Amino acid sequence: MKQSTMLIPTLREVPADAEIKSHQLLLRAGFMRQNASGVYSYLPLAKRVLQKVEQIVREEMDNAGSVELLMPALQQAELWQESGRWYTYGPELMRLHDRNNREFALGATHEEVITSLVRDEVKSYKRLPLSLYQIQTKFRDEQRPRFGLLRGREFIMKDGYSFHSSYESLDEVYEQIFQAYSNIFSRCGLNFRAVIADSGEMGGKDTHEFMVLSDVGEDTIAYSDTSTYAANIEMAPVVTQYERMTDSLKDMEKVLTENQKTIPDVSNFLKVTEQECIKSLLFKVDEQYVLVLVRGDHEVNDIKLKNLFHAGTVELAEAEETKKIVGCSVGSVGPVAISGIEVIADHAVKAIVNGVCGANEEDYHYININPERDFSVSRYEDLRFIQEGDPSPDGQGSILFAKGIEVGHVFKLGTRYSEAMNAVYLDENGKTKPFIMGCYGIGVSRTMAAVAEQFNDEKGLIWPVSVSPFDVHLVAVNMKDEQQSTLANKLYSELKQNRFTVLLDDRKERPGVKFADSDLIGLPIRITIGKKASDGIVEVKIRKTGEMFEIHTSDLLEKISELLPSL
Repeated sequence: MKQSTMLIPTLREVPADAEIKSHQLLLRAGFMRQNASGVYSYLPLAKRVLQKVEQIVREEMDNAGSVELLMPALQQAELWQESGRWYTYGPELMRLHDRNNREFALGATHEEVITSLVRDEVKSYKRLPLSLYQIQTKFRDEQRPRFGLLRGREFIMKDGYSFHSSYESLDEVYEQIFQAYSNIFSRCGLNFRAVIADSGEMGGKDTHEFMVLSDVGEDTIAYSDTSTYAANIEMAPVVTQYERMTDSLKDMEKVLTENQKTIPDVSNFLKVTEQECIKSLLFKVDEQYVLVLVRGDHEVNDIKLKNLFHAGTVELAEAEETKKIVGCSVGSVGPVAISGIEVIADHAVKAIVNGVCGANEEDYHYININPERDFSVSRYEDLRFIQEGDPSPDGQGSILFAKGIEVGHVFKLGTRYSEAMNAVYLDENGKTKPFIMGCYGIGVSRTMAAVAEQFNDEKGLIWPVSVSPFDVHLVAVNMKDEQQSTLANKLYSELKQNRFTVLLDDRKERPGVKFADSDLIGLPIRITIGKKASDGIVEVKIRKTGEMFEIHTSDLLEKISELLPSL
C-alpha cells in the first residue's frame, strides 16, 4: 500500500487522557481514534493487525477441531431470562427495547444464544462432541472505561463453546483448546502465563486465564519462583502451616483504645505486632451475615468466601449495617459474645495466643484474647489472599507476584446453562441428558493492545512480524528525485511479487518526518532509498534492534527473506 492513499494520522504529542504506553502509541501512530469513552474506530493499520491476530486464532482453533460460525449481537431478553442472568448480570449488560417494546440486549457474551441454537439443532449423542466459535464485537457498559483497548465498552472477541456427552470428553477438548490458546499467544510473540482463575459470572469450574505479563495489568498473578505454578491471586490457595505459640494463656482484659480504628493504629497504640491482632469483618453472603476473622496482617479474599458458601453475591457490610447488627463501628468489631451470626476464621487465627480483637464497643478492644477459650469459631478455612514469600501451593518454591493483562479465558461450564435452558440430547440408551459445556474466550482487540504494551520503545511501536500490519516500510527520502522515485516503485513491485507486504512512504514530507513516523508505526524492517539510489544502494534498518546497514538491491530480497523469520 502507498502511504499517501492510507489514513495514518500520526501525532507528535501524547494525548492527555492516554495513561499507558499501548493507548498512547496506538493513538499517536494513527492506529485508532476514540469515538466515545471506551469506544474506538480501528484505522487501516489497526485493522491489518486485527486481521492477522484473527487469522492466527482461526488457524489454531480450526486445528483444535472447532468450527467458525457467526451469531447475532442483538439478543432476546427471553434467552437471558431462561438462564437467570438477565436479573444477575448487572448494569454492564446493555439493554434496549425495539419499537414493539420487546426487550433485547447487546451481546456481552453468547452462552445463551449458542445454548439455544444447539438445543434446537442437536438431538443425539451421535453429534457430540461439537465445538463452535465466532469472532465478533461485544458490548459491555463498563463503569469506568480506561487504558484504551484494555477496558472498553465495545471490543472484538473470539468466543467458543463446546458441547459434550461426558466430562471425559470435555476434559479432552478443554486441553486441546488450552494448547491452541498457548499456540496463539506464542505466535503473537507475547510473554504470557496460563493461570488458575475464578469463573465469576460465567459459572462452572476448572478455569484458566491467559495473562500477558505487564506492569499495567489490572490482575495480580501469584507464581512460584521455582516451578510452573501460576494462579490469579484470588484463586491461589494458602498452604502455610501455622505453629501455635507456647506462651501461657493470660486473662482476657478490655482496654480503652480511643480513636484507634485500624489494625496499624491499634497495634501501635497497644505496642503489639499486627500478627497478634485479629481483624473481624462482617460480610453479607447472599442474604445472611457472616463474621470473618483473619490475622491482622492478612486480607480477606472475598472470592474464597464466595466459593466456600457457593454464594451468588458476597459484599462487605456497610457501616450502618455493621452498627445495627453488631452494635458498634467497623473498627471495634470482634468475635467475643457474638450471637446469631456464624463466625468463621482463617487458619492463621487458630495459632494466635494472647491476641487483640475488637470488643464490640466503641473505643474498646480486648487484649489477651484466645480462640476457643474466649470465643467460638464454627470452622477454620483458607480465607485470605496469598502473600509474596508464602510457600507455593504445589510445594515447590515460594510465591512471587506479577501484574498481568487478561487476554484469554477457558472455562468448564458443566451443565450450568444447559440445565437452566433445558438444552438436552438423547444418549445411547434413549435417555434425556443435559449437554455438558465448555466455554473459551480471547480478547482479539485486547491482544493487539497487549502486544503494543509489550513491544515498544521511546520512539514508538515495535511489531512482531506475525502481527505487524506490514512486513516492510519502504521510505523514499525524496519522491521528487526521479532516480529515488523510480527505484522506490521498482522495489515496491518486486517485494510485493515475492509476497512481502509493503508500506511505501511516497508522501511529499521532510525526511525527518518520514523517519519519525516510521519508528512510531514500528514495522519490522525499514528500507530507505536515498542519495545512493543511482548506485542501487539502499539502507536497511531493523526496528527491533536499531541495527542499520547498506545493501545493493540485487541482494535485498534474499536478505529480507533471511531477516524476517527472526523478527
